[in-house]
Amino acid sequence: MISYDVTGFGEPLVRSERPTPVPTGDQVLVRIEAAGVCHSDLHIWHGEYDLGNGKKLSMADRGMKLPLTLGHEIAGEVVAMGPDAKGVEIGKRYVVFPWHGCGECKVCKRGDENLCLAGKSMGVYQNGGYADHVLVNHAYYLVDIGDMPAERAAPYACSGLTTYSAIKKISPQVFKDEKVVLFGAGGLGLMAILLMKAMGGAGVVVVEPDASKHAAALNAGADVVIDPKSADFIAQVKEAAGGAVWAIIDCVGSSQTVQQGIDMLTKGGHLVQIGLFGGHVDLPTPTHAIRAITYQGTYVGNLGDLRELIALVRDKKLSPVPTTCMHFSKAFSALVALEQGKAVGRLMLTPNEEAVA
Repeated sequence: MISYDVTGFGEPLVRSERPTPVPTGDQVLVRIEAAGVCHSDLHIWHGEYDLGNGKKLSMADRGMKLPLTLGHEIAGEVVAMGPDAKGVEIGKRYVVFPWHGCGECKVCKRGDENLCLAGKSMGVYQNGGYADHVLVNHAYYLVDIGDMPAERAAPYACSGLTTYSAIKKISPQVFKDEKVVLFGAGGLGLMAILLMKAMGGAGVVVVEPDASKHAAALNAGADVVIDPKSADFIAQVKEAAGGAVWAIIDCVGSSQTVQQGIDMLTKGGHLVQIGLFGGHVDLPTPTHAIRAITYQGTYVGNLGDLRELIALVRDKKLSPVPTTCMHFSKAFSALVALEQGKAVGRLMLTPNEEAVA
């Protein structure tokens, strides 16, 4: 099999050839039809997250080892199964749930493997999808996608799952009655807009500084897009939201966006952060309580959420996020393009030549 691996943090990916693995036990082998290039991949590639105030979170200190094949948004066809694998079929197509836990702790046993402290996520602590095949540790991590195109299905394993889980954390009544403010109109943001419309939300007010992304946000269903560089942008956001901001989803997660979001929340408001851009914020403890605001982080979602999401996508016939497909051999170029902010929507690696979906 051929893969494109991180052999040194921040260095160009290296093409690697090795024998295609043979599944044993409950394992399944998937021939990859599409693998997403995610912002999380940038942090993993560089080997660190920015914690602000000059501090870094080292991926090596968290147990990540090189060489590593990146990629946690994976969809493809099962081509081989271990003797104990059940519930999937050779020749059928699936999206892979990549957020594996230890499988033994209380957290895993209640279905929240994504929150396991001994996580074994694909593309982070075990090889992922920047390859022509991937070995999945257990058949139950596969979710049937039927005839859904792989380049459409793969992003649901991370950007779709992450935004769906974040939306579910907002009070259902608030979601129904109040417009949600969304920071960021990249791949995560566009996915969030599409899902909120499909889930029956009151509306979406998008905050995005890059004018080249405004049209995509409006096409996805945003009510309005506001440039945060405007002098009165917080007043504009409040007006667009109906006078008070009750719910925010931050797809950026920078010091600036989190601080702006907290500042604009109304009393009793809720900010859910999913972006990992990095930074640091100061929260005055008395006003945090007096305003009764909630500042909550969310980390992807669990396998049950992914199954719900795929069912929702099929039922609502959700429109796909704008997607640019690139050949697997251009994985490093895709990473660089994403880091430079040149991607609108999602970048997908496929066995085919470049195309836009």
